[in-house]
Amino acid sequence: MKRRDTIRALLALALAPLVAQAQRAGRVYRLGMLYATKPPTLADQQASSAFLIPAALRDLGYIEGQNLVIERRFAEENLERIPGLARELAQLRVDVIVAVGATATRAAKDATATIPIVLFGNLDPVAAGIVTNLARPGGNITGILIAPAGTLAGKKAELLKAAVPGAERMVLLAPDDPAFAGQVAEARTAASSLGVQLNVVEVRDSDFDRAFTTIAAQRPGALFVGAHAFFMNNRKRIIELAAKHRLPAIYEWPEQVEDGGLMAYGTSLSGLARRTATYVDRIFKGAKPGELPIEQPTRFELVINLKTAKALGLTISQSLLLRADRVIE
Repeated sequence: MKRRDTIRALLALALAPLVAQAQRAGRVYRLGMLYATKPPTLADQQASSAFLIPAALRDLGYIEGQNLVIERRFAEENLERIPGLARELAQLRVDVIVAVGATATRAAKDATATIPIVLFGNLDPVAAGIVTNLARPGGNITGILIAPAGTLAGKKAELLKAAVPGAERMVLLAPDDPAFAGQVAEARTAASSLGVQLNVVEVRDSDFDRAFTTIAAQRPGALFVGAHAFFMNNRKRIIELAAKHRLPAIYEWPEQVEDGGLMAYGTSLSGLARRTATYVDRIFKGAKPGELPIEQPTRFELVINLKTAKALGLTISQSLLLRADRVIE
């Protein structure tokens, strides 16, 4: 009898993955994705979480058009549209909402207290009042942060000063988004400690030409491009204008340096997308979002483009090059 029970138990263990796979194949999951930005162009899809997260979900067995339906909503850089789009996703009764950025996360939270929300962004969710605790967020929210306990603005200001030691004045390029205030505060504190004057220039109505005309009039020694999905989507235009005005600039993502930016300090966008997909998968399988800790990245990459530095007539010190994780020549 004991032998029979043992055999049954072993068979159950062996069949469990197949049963789970069959259950997943028999159900269609619905994922909502909420963005403040415009949809990425075809050329930019490989550097957009709107497509990187579904690609990571595909690796986990969720195929869009088969057992996965994705409802993507983009506010087209009009923040006033986000609450309505969040309510729309809630009314569709999606299984999970991935909310990108602080404004989208707050709108999703206001729209539903029951649908699981996975936040993805550069924010402090405790300070923003979205959750009370990172380890056990409670309620229907969990997620993946781009930066731990802050925005990395201080570290980036320090690295930019190291790259351009003669810069006495920097400009922080900011989006027209109230949620960006934390980055501004952190950058101001860092600039003050470095003995650098920091001016803030906002991009309004997607008018980058006007913003850069304002920046050029201030004659800064360096440009600090804020971390925001809006700037990632428009990275090629920003990089072109920085080159036109001969401004050494630091960015958030390695992809911005690969496209010609001078330097970047941050974590891996594709790695964060994979972690977000893992959380969505766990929730699809029954995990409670409030019991999943909000993850903070632990590894960051400094990438420097020496070709861009040469075009700017800038010599990067050997000490800074030795700190770089990757140098593009």
